[in-house]
Amino acid sequence: MADLYPALALGDVLDEANAHIIKAKCETAVTKGQVVIFNTHTAGEIPSVSTAGAAAANCFGVAMKTGAAGDFIPICVDGIVKMTASGAITGGVMIVSGAAGVIVTVGANTFDKVIGRALQTFADADTGLAFINCEK
Repeated sequence: MADLYPALALGDVLDEANAHIIKAKCETAVTKGQVVIFNTHTAGEIPSVSTAGAAAANCFGVAMKTGAAGDFIPICVDGIVKMTASGAITGGVMIVSGAAGVIVTVGANTFDKVIGRALQTFADADTGLAFINCEK
């Protein structure tokens, strides 16, 4: 496992001033740096999120803080975020969520679940930068 961008911690955003960040309520425990999915919205409440699984269809962004169920945390829905890869990922390729909120290379029948692009070339379990755009 290599750290491809040591200037940032996992889940940190490279340029917060130009990122789109939304606060959301954790439906379940979420770890900083994980891809999260949109779970539920109750009228008058902030939407809730939980950790995304493999090729999740309703990705909401990346957790910028760790939170327990009921906590409110910032979610980067559009920006450059430090993330963990599962499997090798070539810089520039489209990415989707992998198991337990990591990122993986887009696969067959998952192009509708793309959440962004890898900005570095990752080996399995490397951490590095990815451009996330969950505002589609």
